[in-house]
Amino acid sequence: MKKIMSTVKEKSLRGMIKLQTILADNRGETFIDTAIKILISVVIGALLLAGLYALIEGTVLPELQQRISDMFEYNG
Repeated sequence: MKKIMSTVKEKSLRGMIKLQTILADNRGETFIDTAIKILISVVIGALLLAGLYALIEGTVLPELQQRISDMFEYNG
């Protein structure tokens, strides 16, 4: 029984060390990878802002202008 527990403990310790080594390894991360990530996020952000602006310009603003002019033309 002690031998089995010792074996299990040893294998789990080896697994933990291997996992820590894998998590601490960052040799694949380079400046180019980071620059590409930043560039992609900037482009996606610009596309989202352009889409939001087009939505507001085409849908929300005309409706808002109509409601405001209706409020000022109220003859109640």
